[in-house]
Formats: sequence, C-alpha cells, structure tokens
Amino acid sequence: MPLIRRILVANRGEIARRVFRTCRDLGIETVAVHSDADAAMPFVRDADAAVRLPGNTPAETYLRGDLVIAAARKAGADAIHPGYGFLSENADFARQVVEAGLTWVGPDPSSIERMGSKIESKKLMEAAGVPVLGAVTADTATADDLPLLVKASAGGGGRGMRIVRALDRLAAEIETAQSEAESAFGDGTVFVEPYVENGRHIEVQVLGTADGAIVLGERDCSVQRRHQKVIEEAPAPGLPDATRAALHAAAKAAADAIDYRGAGTVEFLYDPAKDRFYFLEMNTRLQVEHPVTEAVYGVDLVALQIAVAEGHSPAVEVGAPSGHAVEVRLYAEDPAHGYQPQSGRIARFEIPGVVSAFEGPASHGVRLDSGVGSGDEVGTFYDAMIAKVIVHAPTREQALRRLAGALANAELHGLVTNRDLLVNLLRDPVFTSGAMHTTWLDGADLAALAASPGGEGTVEISGFAAAVALAEQARLDRPVQSRIPAGWRNVIAEPQVTTFLRGTSGDDELPVRWYGGRTFRSADLECVVVTKAGPATVEIEVDGVARTFTVFTDPVDTDRVDVESSLGHVALRRKPRFVDPSSQVAAGSLLAPMPGSVIAVRAAVGDVVEEGQPILVMEAMKMQHTIAAPYAGTVTELSATAGQQVEAGVVLAVVEPVGSEEESA
Repeated sequence: MPLIRRILVANRGEIARRVFRTCRDLGIETVAVHSDADAAMPFVRDADAAVRLPGNTPAETYLRGDLVIAAARKAGADAIHPGYGFLSENADFARQVVEAGLTWVGPDPSSIERMGSKIESKKLMEAAGVPVLGAVTADTATADDLPLLVKASAGGGGRGMRIVRALDRLAAEIETAQSEAESAFGDGTVFVEPYVENGRHIEVQVLGTADGAIVLGERDCSVQRRHQKVIEEAPAPGLPDATRAALHAAAKAAADAIDYRGAGTVEFLYDPAKDRFYFLEMNTRLQVEHPVTEAVYGVDLVALQIAVAEGHSPAVEVGAPSGHAVEVRLYAEDPAHGYQPQSGRIARFEIPGVVSAFEGPASHGVRLDSGVGSGDEVGTFYDAMIAKVIVHAPTREQALRRLAGALANAELHGLVTNRDLLVNLLRDPVFTSGAMHTTWLDGADLAALAASPGGEGTVEISGFAAAVALAEQARLDRPVQSRIPAGWRNVIAEPQVTTFLRGTSGDDELPVRWYGGRTFRSADLECVVVTKAGPATVEIEVDGVARTFTVFTDPVDTDRVDVESSLGHVALRRKPRFVDPSSQVAAGSLLAPMPGSVIAVRAAVGDVVEEGQPILVMEAMKMQHTIAAPYAGTVTELSATAGQQVEAGVVLAVVEPVGSEEESA
C-alpha cells in the first residue's frame, strides 16, 4: 500500500487535534471537516485545510458519510481517520471509504461489523472461549434476574443504556434506550443482560497486525457517571497477577478470532468478589482514554494505527508498564444538579504545570488534550467534554496527588464544570484505596462530592476579596478622585454592601458588608485583616493565616467575577441594582434546564397531570432529559413544540396546582 500523504479526520474537538499532532510528527498533511457550529473551533485552525459540512447537528454533518467522503476528495486527501464516536465504528462507512479508493485508518469493515453488534459479538466471543454474561430478553426476564442492564447494541458512552431494578419499568426503559441509541448511533437496537453490582470496568488495549494481536496492558475505567467514564488509569490497580494475565490472554483471543488489524479495545466487567471477568464489547477504534496507555508504555497509538493502515506490522516492545498514569474527563456540567450539561463561553482555561499536549510527556508530568481554550464556546449539539487531563508519575499515589493538585489550581471560568468533583474523587479514600466500582457514584451525595475543597467559609472570604478588588478598580477608574481611598467617608456609619449572586441558577444572594478608607474591614468576618488590596490581587490574613486571592473580571461579561485562591475557585456575579420585570416567571413554570432541542411533548393544554408525570423531553449533548410536572395539577400553558431549539431558562409549560382556583377564590 502507498504511504499516506494527506489524512482527513472525520471528527471534531480534541480527538481531531490529537490525530493532527501525530500527523505533523510524521509529515502527513491534514484536513478537517466542520459543522457551522464548529467553524471557529481550534481543531479547524490546527488543520492544513478545512471543509465545511453545512448544518449543526451530528445527523446533518459528522454522521453524513457521503459528505465526509466528498470532502476528502475535494481536499485531495488519500486517507480518512475516524477518531472515536460518530462514524468510527460504522462498517458501512468504512466500506464506502475503501470503495472510494481511500485508505481507512481503522480495522477491516468486516471486523467492525462482527464486533459492532454487541449481541452477535458475544456469541462470537463465547465460541472463542472468552467468558460472557448470559443474555436475557424482555419477554423472559423475571424478578430473579434483577437488576438488569438495557444496552445499545451499536454504540457506547452511556447512550442508550439503562439499569432496571423493577420489572414494571423494563418496557419504558427499553423504549427510552432505543430512542437515545437511534439518535446517537442511527441504530435503535438494544439488548438486555444481567447487571453485576459493584463490578469494575477493566479494558485491554490491543494492536492487531498481520503477525497477530499485540497486548498493550489494561486500564481501569470503573469511575463512571451515567455509564460514562470519568476517571481512567493504567495499569488497573489491585488485580491479582493471574487475573491480569487471563484478561490479556482473553483480549488477544478476541482480537485474533476476527483477524483484527489496528488499535482496538476489549472491554470486560470484573467481579472482584468472585475474581471473575466477563466480555462486554470490543471497541474497534481508538478509545478516549488511550493517553494513559501511551504514557505507561511509551507508544503513540495514532502512529501505530497509521502504520498498520499503510500495511506495516510495527514491532512494539511490550515490557512491564512504566509508572502509573491517570486521566480525568473535564466536563461542562453541574454534578450537584444531576450532571446537568452546561453550555456557553469559556472565559478562561489555564491548567498549571502542563508539559505536553496531545502527546506523552518526555518523562513524567501533566498532559492536556483539549478541544477548546479561553474564549471558545461549548455548544449544545455535541457532548460536554472540555478536556482530558492526564498525569504520568512513578507511582499511583504520586499520579493521583499531582493530578488533583493540577485541577485544584486550574483557572476555569465561565461555565460550571465537574472540576471540584474530580479533585474530591481523586482524594477520596474509596478511590485512593482502589475500592471503586462502576456504581460507586450512583446515589452518592453529589452536592458534597462536588463541593469546593476549600471547605466552610470559602465563599464568604472569597466574596469579601472580590468586593475589595472591585472597590479598588472603581477607585482607579475615577478620573478625578482616584487618590481617595475606596469607600472613604468623613463619618463612619453603616457598612457599604456589595451583593453578588452565585449558584447554577444565579439566584443565591451573597451580600458582602465592608468598610473602606485607608484599610478595608469586613463587617461580618472576624479576625480578617487586609494586608494588600488591588483590582486583581487581594492579600488577606484570617486568624493569622495569610492567603492571596486573585480576582478576575470577565472583560466580555463584566458582571462576572471569579476568585482564585488556595481555598479553591468561587464564581460570582454582581447583582444588578434593578431587575427587569419581564425576566420574572409565574409559579408552576417549567423552564428549559439547558439549551437544547425539544424532541417530544407528552401533554396538552388542559390535561390533568400527576406529580412527576413527563410533560416534555429535551435532548442536549446527545442525552435525553425528561421535564416532569412538579406537582399534581393542570397544564395551563404549553409554548414548546417537538423539534424546537430552545435556550436555557425559557418557559416551556406552566402547570397550575390542583385546588389553586378554589384557594384563590
């Protein structure tokens, strides 16, 4: 096969940037494809050439294989790399790429096909001697089979997946899973299997060559929310040596059974109580978490993919893994409110200590793979991942500590993220001891887990620092009286008050009462001494302990104020002096919790509904969200229609509670 000269990456965001980085190292030219929503994103700028795919949604753009192939021809690309997600495991698309005379940087379409159906792949693995879980159908399931797992046959990432603990919920959960799977993968096929409680998710990295499959160790991906991975690490901690060897052997048998070529991952569910594992699926593509394997084995998996696609059988020396690597997925979401996706502008994004991007550090250190940066937008059409942060260190303990520190000291402003949750998880005794499992976060106190690591009083002292900084900025902005101390008065009377709003909904008030003059004093906080005051930096001593607070005012959204200190990050917004009456909503209003599309309306004006009854279903970032009646009542208004795109906070419907008319009379 000829050497690849120009690769089109049929993907977006950080994975497109990751492939482009390796291509630059290899001297291969790059082509990006992009939707209208992504036109200004960094991955488009990273490519040597870019082709527009008209539209915004995945169905209009990145899932249109015909448009992607046409873009490759137009740009003169001779190969296509699919990244992960979208069309990466679509056998028909892979076949069309090959038929178009292009090199497919991935496994043979027949391999994708055989492993693409989780139903058929389990039969294949069972025949190859790989342990599998028994199948259950909706018709044959009994109470003794509970809990059950409904899972999409054609995809992953938690889409089209539901845990069922009551038989009377099985039909509804299957329907929802089918709808999500159809939306995300274009295939609504799902299956049902027994659900292993407290299992661990262990996956093995393989590289299939003409000389057979090479095993590049395993990863633990047990920390998950909504069946989507949050933290991944290599090697998997606490596995018995015999079990580790058996996992590697099973993964090699799985790859060899289909004569697999290229990078792939064989995923297993490990039951620590029984020291047994079961085949889950094979991902016939690069995994999101591949950087931890690259770190501990010193390989470039994208370069190996390209080498195999060019017909080579690369010689990879696989010894013992070097040190330990941990990766976290940084999401624009609010864990304290059910992981609600967030969208909008990232005002600032800086992580200290980063020594490499999209490639393994030369030795040990912090790696950042991100699809966005300061000033970029996180939209509603794609998933909410901002970045992957990876640390490679000599030991697991050092890797966890360094990664938690890098995240805690990151400057991440403009959106609510899961940053504090990640910091707390990396320091949690359950995780540090290696006792995590796939359901660890289910039913957890998310508000506590997502709380700022600074502890009690962090918000109040940070708010005081913000008020001091803003007062200093206001003084410097005065054209005539800038030399007069901020807040100076001839006669000290009542304290001045600066009121901030905080919280996801922005309605939690934080009034800060302070005195100005030659020095600043808090009217509410004891033992507080301001030792230095400026518009960007405030030094405060609390009961003999001095800390520096850095205050950022967003130059675009000037009411937004972010405070960074060793106590953590606090996001605030200055409360407007006057409230627009049109922004007030009536009681019983159901608001859009995030920007997205209304995909179903399940009630009509005049309907009498029960508490918790679904009124509408929204889709945002490839996940579905049901908006239910807050109490029993009557639907009096319904402003949304199926297919409508709505912004966060828009009133979708109004439910008037039962008895409200009689009570008002």
